[in-house]
Amino acid sequence: MAKDPICGMEVEPSKAKGASVYKGETIYFCNPNCKIKFDKDPDAYMGGVKAAMHLASPEAHASGEMAKDPICGMVVPKERSIKTEAGGRAYYFCSEGCLRTFEAPETELKSMKRRVAIALAGVVVLAVLRSAFFLGLAAGATVLTWAPVPWLPWFKWPVWLFIITTPVMVFGGRGFYAGAWHAVKDRSANMDLLIALGTSTAYLYSTVVTFLPDVLPVEEKAVYYEVSAIIIAFVLLGKYMEEIIKKRSSAAIRKLLDLRPQTARVVRGGAEMDVPAESIQKGEIVVVRPGEKIPVDGVVTEGRSTVDEKLITGESFPVGKEAGDAVTSGTLNKTGAFRFRAERVGSETTLAQIIRLVEEAQASTSKIQRLADKVASYFVPAVVGAAFASIILWSVSGSFTTGLLSFVAVLIIACPCALGIATPAALMVGVGKGAELGILIRGAEYLERAAKLNCVVFDKTGTLTKGEPEVTEVIAAAGAGADEVVMLAAIAEKGSEHPLGEAVTKRARMTSGKAIPDAEGFEAVPGHGVKARYRGVEIIIGNRRLMGSIGVDVKAMEAAISALEGAGNTVMIVARSGALMGVIAVADTLKAHAAEVVAGLRRESIEVVMLTGDNERTAKAIAAEAGVDNVIANVAPGEKAAVIKGLQAKGKVVAMVGDGINDSPALAQADIGIAIGSGSDVAKETGGIILVRDDLRDVQRGIRLARATMTKIKQNLFWAFIYNSIGIPIAALGLLNPILAAAAMALSSLSVVLNSALLKRMRI
Repeated sequence: MAKDPICGMEVEPSKAKGASVYKGETIYFCNPNCKIKFDKDPDAYMGGVKAAMHLASPEAHASGEMAKDPICGMVVPKERSIKTEAGGRAYYFCSEGCLRTFEAPETELKSMKRRVAIALAGVVVLAVLRSAFFLGLAAGATVLTWAPVPWLPWFKWPVWLFIITTPVMVFGGRGFYAGAWHAVKDRSANMDLLIALGTSTAYLYSTVVTFLPDVLPVEEKAVYYEVSAIIIAFVLLGKYMEEIIKKRSSAAIRKLLDLRPQTARVVRGGAEMDVPAESIQKGEIVVVRPGEKIPVDGVVTEGRSTVDEKLITGESFPVGKEAGDAVTSGTLNKTGAFRFRAERVGSETTLAQIIRLVEEAQASTSKIQRLADKVASYFVPAVVGAAFASIILWSVSGSFTTGLLSFVAVLIIACPCALGIATPAALMVGVGKGAELGILIRGAEYLERAAKLNCVVFDKTGTLTKGEPEVTEVIAAAGAGADEVVMLAAIAEKGSEHPLGEAVTKRARMTSGKAIPDAEGFEAVPGHGVKARYRGVEIIIGNRRLMGSIGVDVKAMEAAISALEGAGNTVMIVARSGALMGVIAVADTLKAHAAEVVAGLRRESIEVVMLTGDNERTAKAIAAEAGVDNVIANVAPGEKAAVIKGLQAKGKVVAMVGDGINDSPALAQADIGIAIGSGSDVAKETGGIILVRDDLRDVQRGIRLARATMTKIKQNLFWAFIYNSIGIPIAALGLLNPILAAAAMALSSLSVVLNSALLKRMRI
C-alpha cells in the first residue's frame, strides 16, 4: 500500500487513480484531483501531513520534522515530543498534560476544576485576611508585627501569606510551570513561560523578603504573595471557562466520534463473535441487528432492513437496504437484521475520513494565522526584554518595588494567549458548526479565499440539475389521452436501456400504478428512435426524421414540438399504426432550490456562471429557469479547468461547484472547489468545501459560514493586538497593578473565545 500525500488515504498502487514521479520515487493518488494538486507544487506536500503544512519552516515541512500539538497548538519537533496514535493517525504533544487532555478530556477538565477551586480558595482566604489587616489598621493594631504564637516570634503576617499562597503556586500553577519548562527545553516561548516568570518573580521576591530580609538591598519590605495567587487564580479561571466553551463548541466532533460503535459482531471460523470494532478486517462478514450502529463501510450480502443515515448524508427518512446495497459506518440500523461484507475499515471508513477532514481543518493555519505566529515569535522575546528593561530603569531611578510590579505586570498583560487562540478558537467553532450541517471545510486557506469570492461556477448536469431525465410534459393528439400516449411509449421503451426510455417507463408506472406489458417485438433505430409491436399494432417513437420516413404527418403538433425544444426538452413523437398519438417531452430538470440559491448568491454580489458540455440551446433553457445569465456551453470535461483559469485571469476569485469526479480538474484549478458528494463518496472528494448532502442550499451556507468564520478570526486578532499594544506601555510605566493585569489578560482570552462561540448562534 502507498499513501496519497494530499489527502492521506491508503492507496493500492494497482488501483490508484493517478501517479507522479518525485525525485525517482513513484507517488500514487486516490483520485485525479489529488494528482493535480500535487503536480502544482510537489515539494510542499512531501514529508508531512497536509494539516501541518505551515506550522514550521519549509525545510522542516519537507522532512516532516515538525508537528502541531492538537491541544495547545504549540509547534513541536517530532523527535522530542510525546507521541500517541488514535484512529489510525499519529498525534504529537508538547507535554504530558496535553496528552492527558487529549486522551481523557473529561478527566483533565475535572483536574483543572480542582486546581481552580484550590486557587480561588486561597484567594478568598487572602482577601479575608487582607480585610482583617485593614480593619486592624483602622483599629490601631500593629498587624505586621503581631505573632499568633508568642514563642515563635517570626510567625508573622508575611509567613501567614506564604503558607496560604504556596499551595496555590504548587497545585494551581503547576501546569504553567511545567509548560514553561517544556518551552525552555524546546528553546521556544509561550504563554506559560510569561505567566511562570511573572508569578514566580513576585513569589520568590516575597519569600526572600519574608525569610531573608537582609539579602535584598531595598528598604521597603512589602510582600506581594497576593499578586502571584490572584494571577494564577484569574488565569486558571479564564482557562477553565475557555475549556468549557471549547467543549461545547466542539460538540460536532464528539457527535461524530460517538457514532462509532465500540464493538461489532463478525463471523469468524463459521461462528458469530463480538470483537472490538477497530479489529474488523476487510472482507469479513459483519452481523448487524436492529438498533445497532454499523461499524464499517461495506455491501449487504444477506437480509433486509432500513437504515437511518441522517447524521451522515442528511437524508431525513430511513433508507431501505438489501443484498447489493452499500452501508456506511456510523449509520443506525432500524428494523431488520442483515449481514454485510466489510469493504473499508479503520481509517478508510467514511466516518473516519469525515472526522479526519474536520480535525485537520480545525488544526490548519491560514496566512493571517501564520502572520500572527510570526509576530508572536518576535513578540514574546521583546516583551521579556521590555519587562527586564522596566525593572532595571525603575531600580536605577530608586524604586525597586515599582520596578518589580512593572516587571510582573508587563509579563502578565503581554501574555499572548488571546493572540494564540484567536484563529484556532474561531476555526474550531466554524468548522464544527459546518460539520453539524454536513458542510466540511478542509482548511483555513479556504476561509480566506471565501472572504474574497466574487464568482461561482456551477456544473450543470448532476449539480444544478438532477442528472436524471424526467418527463416534463405530455401532449396528446386529437382523439388520444395523455395516459394512453405514455403507456404506448412505455411498452415500446421497456426493452430499452436508454435514459430517455427509463424516464418514460418510470412515468408510466407512476401514473397507471400497473405493470407495463411486454412488447412482442422490438427494434432500435440508431439516432432516430425505436419500433415495437404489441397485440399486432406497431408502435413508433422517435424524432421528425423517423416519422417522416414512415409517413406520419406531425404538422399539427409542430408548434408545440418547437416550443418544447426551445425550452430545452428532448421531444419524443409517439405514433401508432402510422397515426400521430402525441408527444412526450423529457428533460434533465433543475434540483430543488437551484433558482433560490442562484438568486441568493447574486444578492450577495457574487457572479454566477453555468458550465456545461451540452449544446447552447439546452444550456440556455436550463440557465433561464435557474436565473443564470452567464452560460458557457459545449465545453468538454477536460476543458473546464481552462475556463476556470480564464475567469481567474480576469481578476475573479472563483469557486467551482461540481460532483468531484468529472469536474476534478476544474475543482482543483478553482480558488475554492465545492464538491457535492454523498456520505459514501465524501472521502473521495478533494474540494476545499465538501457538501455531504445533495442540497444546493449548502453552497450558499458554506460560503456564508466560511466568510463569517474569517470575520471572527480578524475580529479576534484585532482585539488581541490592540489589547497588547495599549496594555504594555501602561504596565511598563507602573500604572497597572499586576492583579488588574491578570484579570484583564484572562478577560481578553475569554472574550476571544466568547466572540468565536457566537458563530454557533449564527443562522446561515
